[in-house]
Amino acid sequence: MNNPTGQDGQRRGAFAVNEDTALAALEEAWAAGGYHALPADDGLWSAISSNGTVLTGQTPDELGQQNIRADWQELQ
Repeated sequence: MNNPTGQDGQRRGAFAVNEDTALAALEEAWAAGGYHALPADDGLWSAISSNGTVLTGQTPDELGQQNIRADWQELQ
């Protein structure tokens, strides 16, 4: 069962993102394609491709499902 509390013991909001888990999932999904996730900075999620392209998104889903996927498909 998921733990609804953050590291400080406070309840997280329903839409709060666990950054470590989200970064690990992005890395697992895209590292073989040459993308490496970077920590969220001021709410902006980032990844860098092996050719140096920096991709961003407002959420982990926007970054992974839209921006990284679109970049990867364009390179194919």
